[in-house]
Amino acid sequence: MLYSVEGNKIRCTACYRYCLLSGNQRGFCGVRSNKNNKLVLDVYNVPYGFNIDPIEKKPVLHIYPGSRILSFGTAGCNFACKYCQNYDMSQRKTVEGSYFSPEDVIDLALKYNVDGIAYTYNEPTIFMEYAHDIGVLARKHGLINIFVTNGYETSESMECASEFLDAMTIDFKGNANNNFYNKYISVLTADKIYENFERAKKYNIHTEITDLVIPGIGDNLEDAKKMVLKIKDILGEYTPISFLRYHPDYKLDIYPTPFETLKKHYDLARDLGMKYVYIGNVPEENYENTYCPECNSLLIKRHGFVSKIVNLDGNGKCKKCGFNAGIKLKNRIINCI
Repeated sequence: MLYSVEGNKIRCTACYRYCLLSGNQRGFCGVRSNKNNKLVLDVYNVPYGFNIDPIEKKPVLHIYPGSRILSFGTAGCNFACKYCQNYDMSQRKTVEGSYFSPEDVIDLALKYNVDGIAYTYNEPTIFMEYAHDIGVLARKHGLINIFVTNGYETSESMECASEFLDAMTIDFKGNANNNFYNKYISVLTADKIYENFERAKKYNIHTEITDLVIPGIGDNLEDAKKMVLKIKDILGEYTPISFLRYHPDYKLDIYPTPFETLKKHYDLARDLGMKYVYIGNVPEENYENTYCPECNSLLIKRHGFVSKIVNLDGNGKCKKCGFNAGIKLKNRIINCI
């Protein structure tokens, strides 16, 4: 779906790399190919692995807290993060996995009675056509669709995603500093990511933000300030933002992010007016919980990936003051708590 013909070559339009491919050539991601002057998604029907996760693991914190999500990804990625924790999948440029048609994926989700599907582990943009066909079917069965994405989708990709996508977690790496992205991810600029904030608003896709804070090279507070102000300006002050602890992996051997560094980023975002700020990958309850922006009542208590709804009514409003927290709940989850 996502390509155009340019003479005897094709232009992939899935992500902002816009790879120009000659015959039998694959794009940077390793899974989108020019075959007879047509774009072929080599991993269509070939997921690399499945898992059932709590929705909080994505993290998605303001839709269906406490729900179970079928997560999967494929081989390949359009980023080359030197610290990737799923590098065995994402940096694998060959097609590997098991055969699952879109119908097979939906059957698996229904078999395990999950609440939705997350396209994750590698970058879902690169298998957008496969995700699209799964997602359209998922919606027919009342399942939500979630992207865990680096936010490098083109306008063409986002239009395609709008036909099925309910929520997306956009993961920044190193406070969206362009020099960082170039050196450690092999991406020229992170600025394009902000364009998808506008598109998410246009298509009414629920959006949450994460930022992986890497000590020494991706923890600059001035960069964080610029990022947070753009999030606030485009998506609004009630956008959930999580600052995540980094753990060494793949090619980058740097010590894990100190809690004090994460706390500085948390405080910065709060001081800049963001209402829902979290610290992730650290079991600190006060920084995982959701509090009412109006009366500061505890709305959702979290520990790791476990959530307990405390002071929210069935419409997502604070029971103490009536403030609409903008959190989407599922009735059967509320009734189980």
